[in-house]
Amino acid sequence: MENVSTSPQEKGLQYWQKVIIMLCLGWVTIWIYRSALTPLFPEIQATIGKYSNAQMGLISSCYFFGYTGMQIPAGILVDKLGKKTVLIPGFLLFAVAAFFISTATSITSIYIGSVLAGIGCGSYYGAAYSLSSESIPAERRGLSTAIINSGSAVGMGFGLIGSSLIVKQFGMPWQTMMYICVVAILAMVAVFAIVIKPGRVAPVSATKETVEDTQPQGKTNMKQLFSLKMITAYLLYFGTCYGYYMVVTWLPSFLQEERGFQGLAIGFSSALVAFSAIPGALFFSRLSDKNRDKKISFIFVLEIAAALMLLLTVLAPSSGILLVALILYGLLGKLAVEPIIISYIADSASKESYGTTFGVFNFFGMSSSVIAPALTGLISDNTGSKIMGFYISAVILVVATVLFVITNRKKANA
Repeated sequence: MENVSTSPQEKGLQYWQKVIIMLCLGWVTIWIYRSALTPLFPEIQATIGKYSNAQMGLISSCYFFGYTGMQIPAGILVDKLGKKTVLIPGFLLFAVAAFFISTATSITSIYIGSVLAGIGCGSYYGAAYSLSSESIPAERRGLSTAIINSGSAVGMGFGLIGSSLIVKQFGMPWQTMMYICVVAILAMVAVFAIVIKPGRVAPVSATKETVEDTQPQGKTNMKQLFSLKMITAYLLYFGTCYGYYMVVTWLPSFLQEERGFQGLAIGFSSALVAFSAIPGALFFSRLSDKNRDKKISFIFVLEIAAALMLLLTVLAPSSGILLVALILYGLLGKLAVEPIIISYIADSASKESYGTTFGVFNFFGMSSSVIAPALTGLISDNTGSKIMGFYISAVILVVATVLFVITNRKKANA
């Protein structure tokens, strides 16, 4: 098969820069959907009937069940078939699911639509980070990943504020947010079709030429994929995601029911986590790129700080301190540390199986997103408070971080 080399003198943006912008917009789209429904649980129940917190939390869990279940299969398909072949059908299913939810008249229909939306979105992670890892120069990978991930924060902010403004403030039907999502998803399908090249493009700083994206890759090294080093990284991501998705799902409800926040203040306060994450992610990932031998130290400090902020959120004696805790959690939490963890995985994984490795990695992380919303809802039903959910999140994060650091120190000393 003939290789096609990429020209180093491309007019305008280089391909890897276009990839960054495209993947950032992809996360914006996904997160507008992910965060749009949770502030609207009361309005949704006005349409479909009254349900318990556990039953409403299951809406998020159903989405993440579909999303998590697709991670490993999608990662394998990306390595075998290529990114575009996996991404476009996945996002078309995502659009259909969002529209289906907008027509739902029962919670069962919303559950089904959520699972389908999760399956559609499940095509994204392995393809996105396989594409970014193989096309972005290694020395720019941390900062570039932070820019890509900032789309999550922007989308989350738009989703939370949009839901509060459009539905709670302006009194429009909750289905309006789903219609907005459908339009955004279809726009991303067009972007994928236009931007993604059919070849696997080597980073600018590398000397390798382009390899056909559809060319079969080597067999995945299972021993490397499930080495102790990688397993502790997967567990670390599980702990990182557990707290984040618990907050994403239940923070609006916690602020309203247990802290007395009302109306638009709920959306804006919840969005603080997202918006404060952007400068944190850009700063720490840039710092990590400049000090690539200190990634483990950065991860340890950020994860422990995030766990402390989760505790401060529920222990805060005033609304002012609570808001400071939310800002710091965003600044130091998942979106700040995730680019460093992803860069760590990219450095440790085999380049021939990036899709599979990132699929397994995200499967472990997103497994927590299936558990956290439903478990926190169940705790709330039984105790009348969501505080215990925050405590559990902090403990899981600390334990996972300690295991990760101990394993990497042993490897370093070996």
